[in-house]
Formats: sequence, structure tokens, C-alpha cells
Amino acid sequence: MQRGFTLLEILIAMAIFTLIGLASTGLLTTVIDSNALSEQRFERLQQLQRAMITIERDIQQAVPRPVRVDGQKREVVMAGGPADGSDDDGLGFVRAGWQNPQMMLPRSTLQYVAYRLNDEKLERLYGNYVDNVIGFEPKVRVLMEDVTSLNVDFIAQPSQNNSDDDERRWSERYAEKTLPYAIAIEFESKDFGLIRREFTLGGTL
Repeated sequence: MQRGFTLLEILIAMAIFTLIGLASTGLLTTVIDSNALSEQRFERLQQLQRAMITIERDIQQAVPRPVRVDGQKREVVMAGGPADGSDDDGLGFVRAGWQNPQMMLPRSTLQYVAYRLNDEKLERLYGNYVDNVIGFEPKVRVLMEDVTSLNVDFIAQPSQNNSDDDERRWSERYAEKTLPYAIAIEFESKDFGLIRREFTLGGTL
């Protein structure tokens, strides 16, 4: 004689399948959340790498070329330290190496660039021409977000009378007619903490 499942057995089976479904859903949600977090962190890491490559490229290609400010020529080739328009330090100079194959574009291979901290964003400012007209508004590229501080330090070129290492001390301001011996870029990131890179104009210290 055949007999089916009792109501109690069916309820027990349904409860078991429900528990298995809930456990599977929880595990799947955890995996999805972990994957999303990993992708976000990887994207932030890529952003940091691109920012450091950009900064290093610009500094290594710095040239001693002054620019006009509001139509007035000045002799300073690099300026850095606490700056107007930046929430912390700033840095500005002219770089070479801006590709213009066969001079097809109406610009030189030189480019004025500047760095600043604005609303917790590390920004790179630039334009198409080294000497811009009065009222020119630079283009802005955000290199990193969630940056809480930006500090730029310098070591000036040793004087002709004294080239000892005692002269090679970091200073917080720079505005000279020659390029510095070394530059340090230091910023605080919410994701990565304190990051500092030091450069000479011929390589990393």
C-alpha cells in the first residue's frame, strides 16, 4: 500500500529548504559586496598610480622658463608653497616634452602646469599656451579625491661658494630664477594615508 508524506514532513522539508536558501542568499550578498569593495579599492589604487605618474613626469620635465602673469613678464621659473586658490600648498612651473608631432598644432612643446588642493581634490591646472592672455581660465584635471592636505618642500641649488650638504635643507617656500635641486610632494589621503615622494630634477632621491 502506498502512502504519501505527512503534513509535518512537508513542513520540515520546507523549513530546511528555506534555511538553505537564506544561507545561500547571505553568502552571495557577502561575495557581491566584497567584490564591489575590491573593485572600488582597485580603482582608487589606479587613480593614485596615475596621479603619481603625472606628477613625476611633470617634475622630471621641468625647464627654467619664466611665464607672463596677467600680461606681465616675471623672472621666477618655479613657485611653490602656500598659495592663493589652494586650500594648502601649491606648485607652478613650465614643463617640456608636451608632444606636438611636426608642430602640427598651433602651440609649442612647452606647457605651464600647476598643482593645488581644492575641496579635498588634488588638481592639476594647465593650458594650451605657456603665456596666456589676461583673464585666461586654466583647464582643471582632478588627479585624486579625498585628499586632506598637500605640502610641497624644496631644496635650493647649492651656492657657488658653498656646495656642502649643510645647505641642502628642505624649505616650505620657493620662488627663484633657477630650478631647485629637489622637490618633495607630500599629501594625506583618506584611503592611503600619508604619501611622500622626493625628486631631484634628474631622478628620485
